[in-house]
Amino acid sequence: MKKILTFLAVILFNFNAQAQENNMSSSKSLVVYFSKTGEQYSVGNIEEGNTAIIAKMIAQKTGADLFEVKLKDDSYPKAYKALTEVALKEKQANARPQVDGDVSNFEDYDVVFLGSPNWWGDLPMVLYSFIEAHDWQGKKVAPFVTHEGSGLSSIPSKIKSATNAEVLDGFEIYGHVAQNKRDEASQKIDTWLKKLGF
Repeated sequence: MKKILTFLAVILFNFNAQAQENNMSSSKSLVVYFSKTGEQYSVGNIEEGNTAIIAKMIAQKTGADLFEVKLKDDSYPKAYKALTEVALKEKQANARPQVDGDVSNFEDYDVVFLGSPNWWGDLPMVLYSFIEAHDWQGKKVAPFVTHEGSGLSSIPSKIKSATNAEVLDGFEIYGHVAQNKRDEASQKIDTWLKKLGF
């Protein structure tokens, strides 16, 4: 009898996991990201941002739509140290820079991949501008972060507080891997997406 119950429990677990996987892969998904070019730590001057590279890979692998969050008035410095100083001032001021453009059909998406560089253990403030302009009720949010040693920090919990949505396990990757080891980055993304059920 114990063996039968164990067998049934295994079948039920596998069925639920398969149902979740099918549900995730059939969800309407959106990749929203903020990324910077110019001088970046450990990769030098870049023409495509680290987070942008990862965002495009995720969109390609999942069939998700893609939206880049840009500032309406982008006066951020190109030099890395100067950029970090501006980012810190914005964080300390809890600034809300204005976003250029929007996702007009945001309500249509079930899953939102939300990507950013790690700026002082947080999202860039412009992403909060985007978050606060939308209703996240009933959505699943999958955070992804590029960094050079800070990992996810408390970004998933900050997203949870800002959206009140269900926040899935996050993905973090070194910027230099995104920029210079794209096959490795692609494999890491595949592993993460599989865990999420895509």
